[in-house]
Order: sequence, then C-alpha cells, then structure tokens
Amino acid sequence: MHEPKTRATGATARLGRTGFPHIVTPTGGALDIVTGASQPGFNPLDLLYASLAACIAMSARIAASRRGVLEHIRDIRAQVSGEKAAGEPSRIARFEIVLTIDGDLDAATKMALVHEAEEICTVSNTLGSAPVVDLRLAE
Repeated sequence: MHEPKTRATGATARLGRTGFPHIVTPTGGALDIVTGASQPGFNPLDLLYASLAACIAMSARIAASRRGVLEHIRDIRAQVSGEKAAGEPSRIARFEIVLTIDGDLDAATKMALVHEAEEICTVSNTLGSAPVVDLRLAE
C-alpha cells in the first residue's frame, strides 16, 4: 500500500514600511495583495471568499464523482460574497454562497450535491467551527 500524497500548505505575507503584502506559499505560489477600492487584484477578503468559492466548487465535483454523476456535469460555479459585521471586532458576519451546477441532473440530485459539497469542503467546515487562532511573535 502506498502513502497518500500530501501537499505543503500555508502562506507567508511580507511587506515593508510602504507598499502592499506579497504572499508566497511553500509550493512556490505567489500573489501580490491590493487594498485600494478600485485596484484590480485580490485583497485579503477577496482571498477568503476565493478560498471558500474554490473549495465549494471542487467539493461539489468530488460529490458528483462519488455519486457517479460527474459525466452529466458541464460546469460548476460557486459565487461567494459576505456581509461585514456592524460592530467590533472587524469580521464577516455572514457568508453567502450561490452554487450553480450546469448539467443534465434533476433538482434533487443538484441539491444533494450542494449539501455534500458543504460537508466535504475544508474551508466551509473551518469557517463554521470557530477555529483556534494562535498568534505569537517570532523569537
């Protein structure tokens, strides 16, 4: 029996006295962050929404594969937005996800895929569970 493949995960943000964060991952991914309201690109909240959207979409595809209906799907889209909380601390109080499954499937099967996607998705499961955030100063 072979060992399952694992992927190094995480991210490091670096910035100077001025400018915007530059993000790198252990696998070599890189991304520059923007903060201006009209600047094209990703800001930190966009990345949070993008992570949730990607995870839900991929999880719906996994669910379709498990159910044996993947060949009937043409396209899966997950659109994520959120509503900031009115008070402190600054946070997203509500995430809104619209999952569109384009394919030759009945409504009941599509709804089952929606529910399974939410159960499978590591990001939605994490956001719904109030994870521990352990912030400390490097030595």
